[in-house]
Amino acid sequence: MDVGPGQGRGRLRFTVLGPVRAWRGDTPLAAGSPQQRALLAALLLRGGRTATAAELVDALWGDEPPHAALAALRTYASRLRKALGEDADVLVSESGGYAIRSADNRPLDLDHDHAEQFAAEAEKAKAAGDRGRARELLDTTLALWDGEPLAGLAGPYADTQRTRLHEWRLSLVETRIELDLEVGHHTEVVSELTALTAAHPLRERLRELLMLALYRSGRQAEALAVYADTRRLLADELGVDPCASLSELQQRILRADTELDAPPVVDDGPDADDKVVVRPQQLPATVADFTGRTAFVAELGEQLATAEGSVMAVSALTGIGGVGKTTLAVHVAHAAREHFPDGQLYADLQGAGHTPSEPVAVLGAFLRALGTPDSSIPDGLEERAALYRSTLAGRRVLALLDNARDAAQIRPLLPGAEGCAALITSRARMIDLAGAHLIDLDVMSPEEALTLFTRIVGEERVTSERQAAMAVVGACGFLPLAIRIAASRLAARRTWTVSILARKLADERRRLDELRAGDLAVKATFELGYGQLEPHQARAFRLLGLADGPDISLAAAAAILDMDLDDAEDLVESLVDASLLESAAPGRYRFHDLVRLYARSCAERDEHPPTERDAALSRLLDFYSATAARMYLLERPGDRLVDHMEPTHYPGLDFTDRTPALEWLFSEAGCLLACAKQSRGGDTLRRAADLLLLTKDLAESGAYALQYEQVNTALLAAARELGDKHAEARIHTALTYARTLAGRLDEADENAKYAMLLGLATNDPFSSSYAPNDRGIIAGEQGRHADAEEYLSQALDAFRDDDNKQSEASALCNLSRVHLDTGRVASAIQLAEQGVAIYRQIGATRRLANGMYALGVAFTLAQRLDDATQQLLEALHIFRDSRQRFWEGMTYFRLAEVDLAAGRPTQAANHAEQALATLRVTGGELWRANALTALGRALNGVGHSGRARVCWQEALAVYERLGSAESARVQRLLTVAAAA
Repeated sequence: MDVGPGQGRGRLRFTVLGPVRAWRGDTPLAAGSPQQRALLAALLLRGGRTATAAELVDALWGDEPPHAALAALRTYASRLRKALGEDADVLVSESGGYAIRSADNRPLDLDHDHAEQFAAEAEKAKAAGDRGRARELLDTTLALWDGEPLAGLAGPYADTQRTRLHEWRLSLVETRIELDLEVGHHTEVVSELTALTAAHPLRERLRELLMLALYRSGRQAEALAVYADTRRLLADELGVDPCASLSELQQRILRADTELDAPPVVDDGPDADDKVVVRPQQLPATVADFTGRTAFVAELGEQLATAEGSVMAVSALTGIGGVGKTTLAVHVAHAAREHFPDGQLYADLQGAGHTPSEPVAVLGAFLRALGTPDSSIPDGLEERAALYRSTLAGRRVLALLDNARDAAQIRPLLPGAEGCAALITSRARMIDLAGAHLIDLDVMSPEEALTLFTRIVGEERVTSERQAAMAVVGACGFLPLAIRIAASRLAARRTWTVSILARKLADERRRLDELRAGDLAVKATFELGYGQLEPHQARAFRLLGLADGPDISLAAAAAILDMDLDDAEDLVESLVDASLLESAAPGRYRFHDLVRLYARSCAERDEHPPTERDAALSRLLDFYSATAARMYLLERPGDRLVDHMEPTHYPGLDFTDRTPALEWLFSEAGCLLACAKQSRGGDTLRRAADLLLLTKDLAESGAYALQYEQVNTALLAAARELGDKHAEARIHTALTYARTLAGRLDEADENAKYAMLLGLATNDPFSSSYAPNDRGIIAGEQGRHADAEEYLSQALDAFRDDDNKQSEASALCNLSRVHLDTGRVASAIQLAEQGVAIYRQIGATRRLANGMYALGVAFTLAQRLDDATQQLLEALHIFRDSRQRFWEGMTYFRLAEVDLAAGRPTQAANHAEQALATLRVTGGELWRANALTALGRALNGVGHSGRARVCWQEALAVYERLGSAESARVQRLLTVAAAA
């Protein structure tokens, strides 16, 4: 509504169900300091009635008003009038007091009044039996809350009203949940009630509703457990028994009272045939002192408004940490809510941290927020993304995706439907996010920076020291986060002047310390805890913080500390008890990021002699290497790598079976790769290179392939810098393996060439034998069959000279493939069978699958299709058990080839699809192109010629980009298809 006598002005509106704010139209008005906003709130919540000066003094300061309270009150009132500008007449002075009311006595536009109106209408609808309408009105009412009511305001009146508003909101939530239960939505409300009872443990009505929801969801034991927990809590905290209605409900559940049974899922409102649509309102509260960014607000607002048309609007905000991406995005999202009446979703994707949120988990949370029952949410990422898009079809929803890691994390979370929009913040510029409207957010202008500083500190303190204030924001680099921290420190210290703060920030050596007020407080807390530790605890705290991994196992911690497991567990658990370490899971521990930084600073400061830090990390590397060597021997019996390793001096874990060994490898993957990367010094580099060779299964798994290659690349640079040719040869060998699996054969061959030369130069039997084997594999894939046979024959002789049975079998199987490619099918089968026989002789179960794979390929070309299928299916089973996703995908591809040779195009299409799905998450483009070619042939065989051509065209593009000889074969397939 228009307020005041003027008719051309924008609407004047106020909010108190969150930060106290005022707007004229869409333009925010400066509500001033906390005390000034407290006065505004006290007047707004009186419904236009006059408050005397004494009442207002009591409201703002209680029993201890300042000496000049009345003068301060008049000053606040004067500033409010100034802020209201042309609407200043709504602040009325009368009878020695003040009131806020429009000149024509029309109601103010206040969120609190709207909430009362909607709540009353909801009560009427409920009384009339229109439960659907009542639920919708209650959702609308609850959506008006924007975080904590009267946020940031002090004083007895604000405290009392805040408590009242909290209680009112909670009662509205209870009423809405009661209605949910009445219409059969018991499963959907369990998670909400669980959170509410955790937040309000003594509120018995919430416990009662949770018991009923659980019972109706078929979870009777949990419902009764809620009662038992409640009775115990009430007795412990208040010394009372549960209320009568709660006790009665327990008895009714015990006797399975049929009247408690769930009603059918209905919506008996005026549109009873329509499904109730949940409208999530997940946006965080916007800051009350949002400043500047006018052009960006307008640009983003305009972009989001286009979502009402026929396209999905995607906007991505990029900038350095602390530049205000989230603050701007939340502000814009709140302003754009009217364009998205079906709700707003929000997720912090943790992209700047070590463990970004998984899209599959975020999709699960979004689907629940949109009203999807848990039982209807699928497990897989693609299935969840598809359901998410289907759920949003025909709706207008805004998704705010905050703190994203990269475009890959974002893509599954995009709504995809017209009328919807996504607003993204990230430190990475998302140039690979198709169709996104990109905005690079820079620091504030000097004027905006000074305005923000002034709003936090207060105009009086800044006006008299404007030059010093400019020096402060300049020292902050006009970065919003730094300005906010500096201003908050000053606001909390009434005796400081702006000049004092400016002088503190002028010292560049201490500037970051001065701008980390929150961290300094946390550091003081850490210092207090650290100072209370016994010497052996303090040493453990310092040394454990040195490791780079995401967490650490108890066994690895024992290695760092050079202690047995029992003593190490007691010591580490004592750090957990001191809140200096977290127990991530049984037997695993982690530091909070800031605590880890503090621990490292303590190690640099207190660890004597300093060489103990290097010794601790050396023990950790030895532990991982020794354990990985045991795992490697179980996986590859007969392989000589372990015999050619650098010696280790600290023992590792022992395994009697390959299953727990593999479990250890994949559970420790992130930690041991981090340890290898951290071990780039001259004393540890060779052992780190050996560790990467011992754990090369990680390159085959898909999940860690990229990280595995990146760590190798880092170690290669270190080896070159140190001039360590032995280490360089081994790292080249590991990189050859990783890049071959990725299908980047030219790069892999270059690595293999260096590994071969350096291995011979350093008399390293490992590198000098493995490198020709790898070069033979690569040459075969590239169609250089003579080179391939020469390299593999050389490798075979080297492996036999080294008595390396496992690798001898591998070379025989690789040579089998060369014979196949040159038309020598019978000898190819003989070579593969020799390899399989050696694998069986030495008990190499895991590598036996590779031999079976090679034999299956040979049988296929020999038209022994049943034998081929048997070999490949047995190999597939082993690959699955060993988590070798790359080889699993390749085996599906070979099974598709068998099916095609046997004239089974439908089964071939199924196997090719499985190959493609697996190889999309592991392996490289070359292998996916092979699967696409097979899929095209299968689809063509079942009459889907259009899809077949698409598959071949995509495969052809890959082959041509890689310079593969396979492009000619695919081109022939396309030519024949075009002529048909």
